[in-house]
Amino acid sequence: MSKQKQKFPALRLVVLAVAAGAIAGAIAVYVKGGLDGNTAATLIVAEADNAACSAKQEKAKAVGDAATGHVAAMLAADPPRSLKNLGFNGPDGEAMTVADFSGRVVLMNLWATWCTPCREEMPALDALQSTKGSDAFEVVAVNVDRGDDEKPTTFLQETGIEALGYYRDASMKIFNDLKSQGLALGLPVTLLIGEDGCLLAHMNGPAEWGSSDAEQLIDAALAEPE
Repeated sequence: MSKQKQKFPALRLVVLAVAAGAIAGAIAVYVKGGLDGNTAATLIVAEADNAACSAKQEKAKAVGDAATGHVAAMLAADPPRSLKNLGFNGPDGEAMTVADFSGRVVLMNLWATWCTPCREEMPALDALQSTKGSDAFEVVAVNVDRGDDEKPTTFLQETGIEALGYYRDASMKIFNDLKSQGLALGLPVTLLIGEDGCLLAHMNGPAEWGSSDAEQLIDAALAEPE
């Protein structure tokens, strides 16, 4: 074998390493700040629930096809899976799960005050809730700051957030549960969940949630099957 041919595998490895580094750098933009991954993930889902969600493949595809423009990074769930047992605390401080939103489509967003992209998209999420929020749809923004409520509540007050409810998980368990399923790389994380608790679409990173593209995505999730 010639020396020239021997160089090709090494060159290919260099290219792959550079690409991997670029991906890692992109992910680090969202992770930097406080995700330690130490809380054990214990999300347990009944096989029957996942089986029922698997039947929502066409619905998930329709939602994915509606993700264009400012929300094009939203990926259809493949396969759809149950998130009914995903837990956090409600506005009253009491424990709750996604199952408590039965009958409503939910756009769930995980955010933290130390996450700059999260802070920047909160007003848009608030606008989406103000425009589209109803008995059939809710934006559920779950804060995952460590410690007490002072930082997140102060941020929401200073930013003028009014339409969003205050959902919280200071333990980071919700993030780790999603991470264990390959749905969370860092923050922000956004999930579009059907009225039956089935994941329809998901994305990592920020988006312009106050746009007509976002409204179109929500309309697709709310649409009745033909």
